[in-house]
Amino acid sequence: MGNVTHAHPAPLAAAIRSPLDVGASDSLGPLPVWDLSDLYRAPDDPALAADLDRTEAEAKAFAERYVGRLGAMEGDALAAAIAEYERMEERLGRAMSYAQLVFSGDAADPANGRFYQTVQERVTAISSHLLFFTLELNRLEEPELEAKIAASPSLAHWRPWLRDLRVFRPHQLSDELEKLLHEKEVTGRAAWNRLFDETIASMRVTVAGEELTVSAALNKLSDRDRAVREAAAKGISQAFGERVRLFALITNVLAKDKEIIDTWRNYPRPTSARNRANMVEDEVVDALVAAVRESYPRLSHRYYALKARWLGLDKLQHWDRNAPLPEEDDRLVPWKDAVTRVLDSYAAFSRELAEIGSRFFERPWIDAALRPGKASGAFAHPTVPSVHPYLLLNYHGKPRDVMTLAHELGHGVHQILAAEQGYLMSGTPLTLAETASVFGEMLTFRAVLDAEKDPRRRRALLAGKVEDMLNTVVRQIAFYRFETLLHDERRKGELAHERIAELWMEVQRESLGPAFEFTSDYGVYWAYIPHFVHTPFYVYAYAFGDCLVNALYGVYRDGTVPDFEAKYLDMLRAGGTKRHKELLAPFGLDASDPAFWKRGLDVIAGFIDELEATSGV
Repeated sequence: MGNVTHAHPAPLAAAIRSPLDVGASDSLGPLPVWDLSDLYRAPDDPALAADLDRTEAEAKAFAERYVGRLGAMEGDALAAAIAEYERMEERLGRAMSYAQLVFSGDAADPANGRFYQTVQERVTAISSHLLFFTLELNRLEEPELEAKIAASPSLAHWRPWLRDLRVFRPHQLSDELEKLLHEKEVTGRAAWNRLFDETIASMRVTVAGEELTVSAALNKLSDRDRAVREAAAKGISQAFGERVRLFALITNVLAKDKEIIDTWRNYPRPTSARNRANMVEDEVVDALVAAVRESYPRLSHRYYALKARWLGLDKLQHWDRNAPLPEEDDRLVPWKDAVTRVLDSYAAFSRELAEIGSRFFERPWIDAALRPGKASGAFAHPTVPSVHPYLLLNYHGKPRDVMTLAHELGHGVHQILAAEQGYLMSGTPLTLAETASVFGEMLTFRAVLDAEKDPRRRRALLAGKVEDMLNTVVRQIAFYRFETLLHDERRKGELAHERIAELWMEVQRESLGPAFEFTSDYGVYWAYIPHFVHTPFYVYAYAFGDCLVNALYGVYRDGTVPDFEAKYLDMLRAGGTKRHKELLAPFGLDASDPAFWKRGLDVIAGFIDELEATSGV
């Protein structure tokens, strides 16, 4: 999770995962609902208003005291100013986190939408008084800043934050323009995001005469009955097709908005701003994308050809992509069993990891219950270091839901360990934010796989893991490719929804391969993916994290790195204080080496090799 440098709303998730749930069942047992009172007791809690009033007064006084004076300050005084700035930012982050979580709990309630918008507007107005601080810090020349750091151990503490701040120095605008863009955010991108969220939350999809939420309809795409999957697919296509002009408008406006900002800031291409925020070089991302696209034939094309044979189909339709395999276990996993499975897997690797993870279940930090209006999928929100993270899931008891729990718990544990770095330096770039989540998922999967002795069930588990990895790596890089094509073409003019559909279908055919025969109604499926709206070019971070963890887990299994557990926990504790080269060096890994990505992709290919050898078809 990135920190909120200027008190912009934090992204709701370290990972918002695409929903793949199924229908609810009484056999799951009680599902937890979070209690947000560790942040504030209620939207009208006097403590919330007091925090905002206090921070507004402090921010104004801070600006009066420091505007135009940072260059003349000694290192210790500057360090004290940064610490004061952090305290105010954390208070604003606490208020914004609470508003976001309330809204996520029920986005269909108009009162929650108004509350979220009101807090967002107030936080933006208050943080406008603080905006000068980072802008003025970035105007300090490098020798001048280095001299201050060298003379002040207390300022040296903030070196990682200053380093990351100065990545954006070449793209910084005048103070007046920065303030204008900052204040207009609430009526610009943030407003379009809210429109998207509220539209999705209020939509209903007709599936075989039943009215379902979008999330519930998407869940039907993993139903064992092919007729149910097809009906759900057609219902989703119809529902989004009826609103496709609205979704195309949202997409076009946000892409144009990004182009305008990128042009003013002199970013070389649409993805560059995201890469800077992720503290990763454009060339490293290019190498990842190229490696995955080159591997499509040996990964997704090969696997889905196998799946078509398993399902007895000449061609797969898009509603068959997440179909259960004939050997897949239909038994639902009660919540308490899922918790035990995940914590036991964590404990087998690290007692400390499991102990931290257990706090989420002992306390009301998780919302896994099912209800209308709730955000779909799953996410982990770090809130602020002085409180604790919250996890949102929609738990339906499928084995995939257990893996989602393991994934999000990994985020939560990571966020707790990194919290010791403080508000400004605890946040991890998106490319590394997936490390603990995917590693936790791999720990859980391996424990389940190793315990399974029945060859048919083991094969089904392995196939399910391959599908998850293809969704994480191949599908997300296809999404990234779609965004790249869309944003590049948007610079030539507004795109009709038909053209957006063509781009979508192009990347789907390329990534999923000849085993599929796509019907034209699939052309609208880009419209439900929140990443394109909330965090453009976010999606490659999933593939980055999965390949990174495949390589990291391989090192762990090989036993070639002494004290792996301690080094791994130190990596998580580092938060945002170190870049990917520094974090991976103790494990002998280097993400800038093209062979690194091949190593991660080879893990997926190896699983498919094993499936081919044992498939019997």
